[in-house]
Amino acid sequence: MSYPGLVPLPPRRASLLGVIGYAWDADVFTATDVMESVAVTRSTAIDVIDELVSRGLITELPNARAVGDYRKGRPARRFAFRADAAFVVGLDAGRSHLTATVSDLRGQTRAVEHLVVDADDDAPDRRRRAAVEVVDSALEIAGISRTEVAAMGVGLPAPVDSHGDSPTDRAEFWTRMNLGFARLFREWVPLVKVANDASLASVAERTLGAARGCDDFVVLLAGERLGAGVWVDGRLLTGAHGGAGEMVAFDHVRGVDSAWGFGHRAVELAREAREAGTLPAESVLRSMAPADIQGKDVFAAAALGDPGARRITDEIGGSLAVIAGVFGSLFDTRLLVVSGAVADGAAPLIEAARRAVADTLHLPAPEIVASALGADIVSLGAVCAAVQEARLGILDLPRFAQPA
Repeated sequence: MSYPGLVPLPPRRASLLGVIGYAWDADVFTATDVMESVAVTRSTAIDVIDELVSRGLITELPNARAVGDYRKGRPARRFAFRADAAFVVGLDAGRSHLTATVSDLRGQTRAVEHLVVDADDDAPDRRRRAAVEVVDSALEIAGISRTEVAAMGVGLPAPVDSHGDSPTDRAEFWTRMNLGFARLFREWVPLVKVANDASLASVAERTLGAARGCDDFVVLLAGERLGAGVWVDGRLLTGAHGGAGEMVAFDHVRGVDSAWGFGHRAVELAREAREAGTLPAESVLRSMAPADIQGKDVFAAAALGDPGARRITDEIGGSLAVIAGVFGSLFDTRLLVVSGAVADGAAPLIEAARRAVADTLHLPAPEIVASALGADIVSLGAVCAAVQEARLGILDLPRFAQPA
């Protein structure tokens, strides 16, 4: 049976993709291992492996006799994927913080670099320079040149469509955040994937974190503003303009009322309570100047049982329960992961949300957990996206062309 629009891969191409895909995930392997896993003949397995060795993507190791694993007959040839044949970069291009992570082709981190910029100065040239600066600095730390980079992932605080572009919003914030990063980095990176930051955080969580093995989940990126990466039936939702998971809709949801992040909310509630004189006498927040209060201070105090801070995290936890209920009702979500820098101190508000979420929907309530991937989760997700781009396109890169 044939299907219109589907063009089968040439047999050689299919074999190459199958073997390199197997090698990418395998430890040491033999031609027999390839035969069993990729369903090719022995002659094809050996021929394709030899080609990938010549291309520089697989290396041949000492045979079984040389490593003391020889029994009888001809010793088996042994091979391994060259994870250092090229490198990838993951960039979190946030409004005020930029993070670049350099990794090998299996996503093992070689270097991480951070850059803090003035959030109010988002002039296009300055933002582009900052992005290039943090990437080049990370490469220098890793001892890797630009020519060794095969793929790059970029996460932005904006919806991003399949072409790497962002739609124009009323304040033009999205287009100020996405200043043609796809075109900027394609000048020297062969493969570039630009995506929404929360979507990449969800990719990291599914690859490395709490959502491994889960097909239906939401990762809530709770920085200065809220964003969400939504997975349904094992697929990341993106939408026509890359806007799936945008949280502006919660401006109109009672009990949430805005898309401000949890750290921002904690600061505002603490300052309001202090100025209104409603903080309990024993609350540590009373002794702090309003301008000095940060979200992490509120969360840390709540974790220690501070009654004023607990009131605040209970209120934010109630909003989190509503958010979890909305996603649970719309997408039948099994898991909601609170991620980003706020995740480290999110236990009190997650505890409050767990108590309330069951009352927000008729379906089974999603489990609410904190991410363990830290503040660099978007950069890690960008690395995961870059690795995937490399897996799909590395055979077509000139540096890995078959020798004449």
